[in-house]
Amino acid sequence: MQRYRVLFPSTLALAAVLLLPAAAGPAVPRTRLPTAPAQSGVAPAATMQLDPTAITYKWPSQIHWVGRPGVAEQAVLVGDPMKPGLYVVLIKWFPHNTSHPHFHPNDRYITVLSGTWYVGTGRKFDPEHMVPMPAGSFVTDLAGQVHYDGARDEPVTIEIVGMGPATMTPAEIK
Repeated sequence: MQRYRVLFPSTLALAAVLLLPAAAGPAVPRTRLPTAPAQSGVAPAATMQLDPTAITYKWPSQIHWVGRPGVAEQAVLVGDPMKPGLYVVLIKWFPHNTSHPHFHPNDRYITVLSGTWYVGTGRKFDPEHMVPMPAGSFVTDLAGQVHYDGARDEPVTIEIVGMGPATMTPAEIK
């Protein structure tokens, strides 16, 4: 029984760069943009204002992280994972922290943004056999299927997109 669907960075790059524009219709003109402000949260020059009726954004310094520092932290970008509907969250896993076997009621779509994220399947927690997912990988946690995940020797940031409520049911057999 398949529990994860995985795409690696080279596959994602081909789909995003080569296949999607042709299938989606005329390409949007691309222009080289000025460098974004430093991560300090400095706003762009007044001449570079964006129309808030056309686009919204947050600089990294404006993203609110909550959780257990040194273990895992979460930032909700869109929606509310505890309520019905679409949500998008970022999760920071800190080194040497993992979840234990569990499952979710809905599919969850995960992109590894930085670091190497490790995933395993089954009710028996077996960290030695977790599979590495490097930055750029895409993973789907399938609804009702048991899995566990986390970080080994480096911090990891992942993005999760799903439909709430995003409950987690423990499923470990010791």
